[in-house]
Amino acid sequence: MAQDYRDLIVWQKAIDLTVCIYKLTRSLPKDEAYGLSSQMRRASVSIASNIAEGRGRLNPAEFRQFLGVAQGSTYELQTQIVVANSLGFASSEDLEQAKVLSDEVSKMLSAFIHTLNSAASRKKLAARS
Repeated sequence: MAQDYRDLIVWQKAIDLTVCIYKLTRSLPKDEAYGLSSQMRRASVSIASNIAEGRGRLNPAEFRQFLGVAQGSTYELQTQIVVANSLGFASSEDLEQAKVLSDEVSKMLSAFIHTLNSAASRKKLAARS
C-alpha cells in the first residue's frame, strides 16, 4: 500500500508554507486582495494539493508529474515573494520566513523527483535485461 500523503514530510512542509503565506498576505495592502495576495495564496495551496493528488494516482509516473506541477507552483510563489519584497508589502521577517520555507520545499521536491526518476530508470533497465 502506498504511503499516505499526510506522512510525506514534503507535504507537511508545504502545509507550513501555506500557513506562513496566509499570515504574510494578511499584511499586504487591501487593494492587493484580488491581486498579489490571492495569487500567493493560490500558489501556496497548489503545492501541497498537487503533492496529495499525485500520491493518490495509480502509478509513479503520474505522481512524478504532479510533483513537477508542485515544483512549478513553488517557483511561482518564490517569484511572488520577490515581488512582495520589492514593493515593501510585508515585514522582512515574514518575507524571509516564506523564502526559507519555499526554498526548503523546493529542494525537497527536487530530491523527491530525482529519487523517483532514478527508480524509474533502474526499473526500465531491469526490464530490458
